[in-house]
Amino acid sequence: MENQYVIFFFSACFLLHLLSGIPGVEAGSSDHPGHHGVNGFHPEKLFVFGDSYVDTGNSDKSTASSWEVPYGITSPGKPNGPKYLGLKSPLPYVLRKNAPKLASYGMNFAFGGTGVFDTLVPAPNMTTQIDFLQNLVKEFVYTEMDLESSLSLVSVAGNDYFTYLAEGGSNEGLPAFIALVVKQIAVNLKRIRDIGVGRVAVGALLPLGCLPGLTAQNSFQHCNGTYNDFVNLHNTLLRQAVAELNSESNDSGAFIVLDLYGSFSKVLNHKGSNAKFRNLLSPCCTPTQTFYSCGSVDAGGEKMYTVCDNPKARFFWDTVHPTQSGWRAVFSGLKSEFETS
Repeated sequence: MENQYVIFFFSACFLLHLLSGIPGVEAGSSDHPGHHGVNGFHPEKLFVFGDSYVDTGNSDKSTASSWEVPYGITSPGKPNGPKYLGLKSPLPYVLRKNAPKLASYGMNFAFGGTGVFDTLVPAPNMTTQIDFLQNLVKEFVYTEMDLESSLSLVSVAGNDYFTYLAEGGSNEGLPAFIALVVKQIAVNLKRIRDIGVGRVAVGALLPLGCLPGLTAQNSFQHCNGTYNDFVNLHNTLLRQAVAELNSESNDSGAFIVLDLYGSFSKVLNHKGSNAKFRNLLSPCCTPTQTFYSCGSVDAGGEKMYTVCDNPKARFFWDTVHPTQSGWRAVFSGLKSEFETS
C-alpha cells in the first residue's frame, strides 16, 4: 500500500496547477525553461499551509485513517504538481530532520483536519503552522533571499465551519463566525508575507454544501444550497480582504485568490467533460458507521466502509475529498475558462 504522502498529494498538485491558470500567470521565460510563474514571479521554493487538501504526510499515523487502505490504491505514485511550476515537491514538516537536504525545495506545514482556529482534530492550526516557518527562519534554515523567491499556498477554513456546527453553532450565528474566520485568514496571510514570502496564494472555499458528508441526508441527490450561500459569503469577504491586502502592499500582486468554488461548480453542474462521472455527489468510499470511517475497521476487524468498483468514474473519493480524476476535471474546467476568456 502507498502512504499518505501520495494519497493527499494529488489535492496539493491540483491547487498548484491552478496557479498556472489564473489571470496574470505567465509561461516560463527563456531563463526559466518550463518554469511557470505567478504574475511574472518565478518561485524557487514552495511553502504550504492548511488542511488535508494539501497535507502530503504530516498527519499523525496513529490517528489518521488516511494512512490505511483503501487510501492510496489509485494514487499517481509520485508528486507532480510542483514540477509544473519548475519546483521540487516541498518536504513535509514532520520529516524535516529525516531529510534536511530536501528542505531546500521549501516545506509543507499542512495537517489534515486543521483550520484557521482549533478544530475537532488535534493538529496544529494555521497560526501554529506559520510559527513553524518563523522558527525555521530564526534557526537560519531559510534566509531572506529564500523567502523572497518563494511562493506560499494556503488551503484552510472548511474544517472551522464543520467544527462550529458540530459544537452546536447555529446557522443564524454563521455570518458573524465567517467574518471572524476571514479576518483571521487575512491576519495569517499578511503574517506569511511579512515573514518575507514573495507571493501568497489562498484558495477560496469550494461549495461545501455539495460534499457527500452533507448530501448523504438527501441520498446524494442535490447540494445543500443553504451552506453554499454561507460559502459564497466567506468567498466574498475573502476576496475583499485580499484586495485590501494588495492595496496596502507595495506589490499589487502579492496576494492571490484561487477560485475553487467556480471550478468545482462547473463540474458539479454537469458542464464540460464531467459526463464520465457516475453518481456525481456520491463518494466512492462510503462510510458505514461514522462520517470519517473510510479506511477504518471496527474492534472485530470488519471494514467500516464500502468502496466502489471504479474510483475513476466517481468525482468524490470519500465524504470530503475528490478522487484523482475528480481533481483533474476541476482543473480542466478552470483552465479552459481562462483559455477562452
